Amino acid sequence: MKKPSISRVRACVAIVFASVLPLSAQTAAQKAEQLYRHGKAAEQAGDPDAARKAYAAALQANPRHANARYSLGQLKLNAPSIAARGREARFGAVVVPEYKLDEASLSEALAALQQIVRTESKGEVTPNFIVQDPKNTLAEAKITLVLQKVPAKAVLQYVLDQTGAKVRHDEHAIVITPR
Repeated sequence: MKKPSISRVRACVAIVFASVLPLSAQTAAQKAEQLYRHGKAAEQAGDPDAARKAYAAALQANPRHANARYSLGQLKLNAPSIAARGREARFGAVVVPEYKLDEASLSEALAALQQIVRTESKGEVTPNFIVQDPKNTLAEAKITLVLQKVPAKAVLQYVLDQTGAKVRHDEHAIVITPR
């Protein structure tokens, strides 16, 4: 049996290395893409901190990942609104087992909703309601409701409909204002 020459062995080794290197580069690119997608999911869920970490990890895995770089920049601009959307979603996901009011004021209705949401979420969601009503137009409204097994977001909407108010989810509070 004839032994392969040194130059032939070197050529084979070079071919093997050439075929392995793109795989490892491809793996880093795939990892970066996966981390980028985790960042997008965290952003959609309203968690800018988790999104920031995922985008940074994607850039660490692949510094040329343009989408991760762009998303990280956009996240710096939009983090407060993303976080507000996340709080709104968590608030809205809490199911209120029973909500009964009879001729209650807006402040009483909001206090009751706050307590129910806090209890049902086991303290994980505590809405901070702020009523901005300089002309006191909302203070006169009386609310009568009987609801069962309704998401907190829907309960709040029923309260707002009866009072003629609207809602804005800010960074630290749920702000109620006249329409």
